[in-house]
Amino acid sequence: MPVSPSMQYGQQPSCFDRMKFGFGIGFCVGLASGALFGGFSALRYGIRGRELIQSVGKVMLQGGGSFGTFMAIGTGIRC
Repeated sequence: MPVSPSMQYGQQPSCFDRMKFGFGIGFCVGLASGALFGGFSALRYGIRGRELIQSVGKVMLQGGGSFGTFMAIGTGIRC
């Protein structure tokens, strides 16, 4: 059975798929930058132990969420 022409070359990802991918990439970049900046600032303030892990984790999630949101918006604008 021959392959239909529309399925032969594949399809481009939808705009929503691109926005999800942009959010994922931005979230990962935000996590990494949050770990660096949050870790250094927490160590500078003298935070140690469980409090260090909690504060760095909070900064990582906040950075990932905000940067991921801006990347998704930017990707949506480009669609």
